[in-house]
Amino acid sequence: MCLPFDDVDRLCVNTLRGLAIDMVETARSGHPGLPLGAAPMAYVLWQRHLRFDPSDPAWPDRDRFVLSAGHGSALLYALLHAYGFDLPLDELRRFRQWGSRTPGHPEHGLTPGVEATTGPLGQGTAVSVGMAIAERFLAARTADIGERLVDHVTWALVSDGDLMEGISAEAGSLAGHLGLGKLVYLYDSNGISLDGPTAVTFTEDVAARYRAYGWHVLDVADGDHDLDGIDAALTAARAETDRPSLVIVHTTIGYGAPHKAGSHAAHGSPLGADEAAATKRALGLDPGRSFDVPAPARTRFAAGTERGREARRAWRARVEQLDAEQARRLEQTLSAPLPDGWADALPSWDAGEKIATRAAAGKALAALAERIPSLLGGDADLGSSTKTRLPGEADFDGRTGAGRNIRFGVREHAMGAIANGLAYHGGVRPFTATFLAFSDYMRPPIRLAALDGLRVVFVFTHDSIGVGEDGPTHQPVEQVAALRAIPDLSVVRPADAHEAREAWCWAVERARGPVALVLTRQSVPVLEQTASSARDGLRRGGYVLADVGSGRPRVVLVATGSEVHLALEAADALANDGIATRVVSMPCRETFEAQPPDYREQVLPRDREATVVVEAGVSLGWGRYLVPRGAFVGVERFGASAPGGEVLARYGLTADAIAEAARGCLAGR
Repeated sequence: MCLPFDDVDRLCVNTLRGLAIDMVETARSGHPGLPLGAAPMAYVLWQRHLRFDPSDPAWPDRDRFVLSAGHGSALLYALLHAYGFDLPLDELRRFRQWGSRTPGHPEHGLTPGVEATTGPLGQGTAVSVGMAIAERFLAARTADIGERLVDHVTWALVSDGDLMEGISAEAGSLAGHLGLGKLVYLYDSNGISLDGPTAVTFTEDVAARYRAYGWHVLDVADGDHDLDGIDAALTAARAETDRPSLVIVHTTIGYGAPHKAGSHAAHGSPLGADEAAATKRALGLDPGRSFDVPAPARTRFAAGTERGREARRAWRARVEQLDAEQARRLEQTLSAPLPDGWADALPSWDAGEKIATRAAAGKALAALAERIPSLLGGDADLGSSTKTRLPGEADFDGRTGAGRNIRFGVREHAMGAIANGLAYHGGVRPFTATFLAFSDYMRPPIRLAALDGLRVVFVFTHDSIGVGEDGPTHQPVEQVAALRAIPDLSVVRPADAHEAREAWCWAVERARGPVALVLTRQSVPVLEQTASSARDGLRRGGYVLADVGSGRPRVVLVATGSEVHLALEAADALANDGIATRVVSMPCRETFEAQPPDYREQVLPRDREATVVVEAGVSLGWGRYLVPRGAFVGVERFGASAPGGEVLARYGLTADAIAEAARGCLAGR
């Protein structure tokens, strides 16, 4: 039984507040309000509940802490320093400065102890759901190896703004449905947002909303002072194993600031020298001292750290009791390497067959999932269309952790961020699936996956106006270009079944970074040329598929996806006119552009007379390829409702139109 909190504990809380004040004032930039208000709940969590060990920050069975309210990063950095992570005071003094490990919003991989990159409000609410799913999945997979080898809690500190964002509704609904009892939100309910009181926009009954989702809801009336009440609520939340928990902690934003506490003036800008000094006096701190951690507070913080170290040592002792085979299985499960023979059972097709790349990719995924047990994912209620449901596997059960098909429901916003949470957690290889037209709903988490180099596969099917009868609302036009605009995201649009298979292989081979697989609804021919060249060619991003006609190629046709077979037909027509033509398949432009210059020159020779690019989408980004003369055959307007083949023909995506565009370039038209 823990002793009641005492004056040293309150000194620790105020020390965290003082460090946050000093960071924001030194930087002349930042958000002091949340750290001042939320410091008590954060202290109670880290001191008595959160399991961590700064000497081993990646300990697999540690608890995860996600600061979804990433604007309050000064509080997180104060905690990390106080509890012994590799974040010295000099880094706190460099808050928000060039090259520091204390950026304005937490960044995973930059700052020791930061579990996820947060900033865009709401993302952390869904990321934490992904982490909780990963914990349950791995707990089930290790249950027969040893006792309680995966048994930890995911905690997230969320704000009013987080819970206003729609993504939090999707994430909360799914978490309640799944019964993720190892997930706890600490809700900093302070009634203030950036522009003023939340009462002007946010008057719903949050507790009732989360109860309706199926959550266990607790309430702490005085989050500014009642450390014992916070402790009791967190203890009750940990004890609830069948439902996720929402602990509503009522706080005062900017607590202690004489003129700004309880006001939006404390939210997003420094207090100012006079107000900062007055706040420190109100908190019992010396305003003449900056970045100060008094000795009694440092000793008490160290006791919290030691509690976490004891938990890690106990876990390590359980691991050491395993025999060699059990230890090997545990390591393999937690690290999720590619096993031997992972690519041995991949499907193949005969040239001339017709199959949609979504269907071919689905067969490849199914074959890979048989050999790679860490593959875990699902779709936005579209598995029968995206072909991403793993055959023979059950639906994921959040209470038992069994099953590998996650039924996300129609929740694309949360789905992407949950996949990121799976990747942050480790031990799984996550994938998601929906229609390409809905990728816009997933853009924020895709962007964060790229920023952090997360190993997530985002599958997008129904990739063009070839979707047909559903019409322009479901026919993507600009989405591929929009995805390519995200740095460090590899966008792969396979030409046929062989390229689709190799795209999945390349996606799971990658050690870092997300991949977007862009796949057709309509059937396309399996190309004879890709049978031997797709493996190496796809990994280069672009490659020579065929040289048609005799002599040096005068024109190069560059195509992606379902338009590659049209380019081959056009090349035959041009060769019949005596025009030697090269066809280049470019499934991944980003990868091709990262190749050495000599390889790119081999594929796209400088002495070509013209280049025609063919893609069923907008031309954005292709202009640099249209040299010395060029044309783009694509779609620069929204689609139409009609059978897919007719829409493609009426929009000029035909072999004849491609050949005519090439003739026009050569003729100077």
